[in-house]
Order: sequence, then structure tokens, then C-alpha cells
Amino acid sequence: MDIKVCIGSSCHLRGSYDIINLMKDALKENGLDETVGMSAAFCLGHCGDGVSIKVDDQVISGVTKENFNEIFSRYVLNTVN
Repeated sequence: MDIKVCIGSSCHLRGSYDIINLMKDALKENGLDETVGMSAAFCLGHCGDGVSIKVDDQVISGVTKENFNEIFSRYVLNTVN
């Protein structure tokens, strides 16, 4: 699995670095930090809906600190387990 977190201007202003930190922590807590790749991306094409992440080929927009756990569970944990 490969995860990209947008750090383009719009997503940056909406808290993409918070999402990166939450993602790193969640991957580590779930023992996935060695098997799931995570990197930054400059634009995922959903600038009006940021923060956007891409899990393999699926773009998920509107990721916030408040809904991160739900999104992580749905798009990451449910896919690898």
C-alpha cells in the first residue's frame, strides 16, 4: 500500500502537516510503518476539498484531524487487514 498526503498550498493551509503526523503515528501504532509507504505529494487535483490523501489509486478529500481516525480505519486498516 502506498499513501500520499498532499502538501500543496491549499492542503497546507488546511493542515496537511497535522495529517502527515497523524498518519505516521497511526501507521506506527498499528505496526504498518514498515509495510505501508507514505510520502508527500504536491497536488492530488482536489484543491478545493483539501486536505487530500491518496491511498493507492483512490483519492480521499476533506481529511481533518477530527475525521482522521475514521478515514484511516476505513481506507487503510480495512484494506490491509
